[in-house]
Amino acid sequence: MKLALFDFDGTITTDDSLIKFIRFVVGDVKFIWGITVLSPMLTAYKLKLIPNYKAKQMMISYFFKGVIEEQFQIIAQEYSLKHIDTILRPKAMEKIAWHKEQRHKIVIVSASIECWLKPWCDKNGLDLIATKLEIKEGIVTGQLLTKNCYGVEKAHRVKEKYILDDYDHIYAYGDSSGDKELLELADESFYKPFRDD
Repeated sequence: MKLALFDFDGTITTDDSLIKFIRFVVGDVKFIWGITVLSPMLTAYKLKLIPNYKAKQMMISYFFKGVIEEQFQIIAQEYSLKHIDTILRPKAMEKIAWHKEQRHKIVIVSASIECWLKPWCDKNGLDLIATKLEIKEGIVTGQLLTKNCYGVEKAHRVKEKYILDDYDHIYAYGDSSGDKELLELADESFYKPFRDD
């Protein structure tokens, strides 16, 4: 058996799915206003003064805290099935198709939120490991249920779900420092492999 691990944002896609999702849900005006309000936090993140998970949680909390779960899931599914296909890198999808032809186990390992990636992954027959959003009593709390699936957490989550010794060869694809530990799991790793489309 062979295993293929793919980061999502920036590796398979040309854009950040979190930003695209927020804009899709709230519209341009509310999105721009929200980014303006959050700009001190975003600046601190760019300067590495606050970690990735904290910046993500603050964005999610600002835009989605208090949203009813059922409404959120409907919107997430619509975005996943109708809009993710518009930001895909063709060469990445060709490589996924190749792994499918070889009957390899293919896993998307992403820091993005599970609810807007899972429908797309299910449609394409791909396994998914992603960050989960906390929902209590049918309401989005704005908090993360799991650790942000980024950096060393990507490797931890893969090892939790799969027995790596069961696979005689592991491929991994990523595009950022947050994929370093994921790439280190592989026999063959590829950094920014699809960027020349």
